[in-house]
Amino acid sequence: MGAENLGADRAHAAPTPASPAPKPKESELAPVVNPRVYRFVVDITYLPVLLSGMRLEVHGREHVPPPGTPLVVAANHRSGLDPFLIARALPPGRYMQFMAKKELFGPITGPLITAGGSYPVDRNISDVKAVRTSLRILAAGGTVGIFPEGTRGGGELHGGVALIAAKGRAPILPVGISRVGRRWIVRFGPPLPPRGGIKALTVEVGERLAELAQPVGEKV
Repeated sequence: MGAENLGADRAHAAPTPASPAPKPKESELAPVVNPRVYRFVVDITYLPVLLSGMRLEVHGREHVPPPGTPLVVAANHRSGLDPFLIARALPPGRYMQFMAKKELFGPITGPLITAGGSYPVDRNISDVKAVRTSLRILAAGGTVGIFPEGTRGGGELHGGVALIAAKGRAPILPVGISRVGRRWIVRFGPPLPPRGGIKALTVEVGERLAELAQPVGEKV
């Protein structure tokens, strides 16, 4: 066969199919929320409120952006019920995925928390893995929940919430939690755009949380 014919054969040969794009590793995917488990946990954790004769009162729900858009929820921290009260107060379709301390992810509670979409953070270090997980959730249009104080009644705010919001290009929804008599009160404020420096945004978040955590009168 001559060189010319060989060249023609190559020209008419079927192109080599492109190799499929490698699938992302499981560690590179955003945590998935199981809606049934999520709702089950929210309902079960509300039982202590009902059995104690208390009730949940929600203000400012109109400030919550629609589902499917990235959002960082930042709240003050006063009790172990806080994440579940906020989750119950959010409009339907908003599944909040909390950055929870790694100590909660034990053999019994861990699988349940994970199925609800939340993920661990090591509070003793600058947990880069937890930050990356937060950004993946935001990139998927999800809702990341963070307590900037770190611990209940911590007082001093950490800059992680502002950093994650800035890198994820997501607004911050400030939430104040308070308790008055037999009322647990959750107050949503207008979202804060992720602009300006991290330090200035952290200060602004702290000021808004302090305002929203103040007790309010009876809901009209």
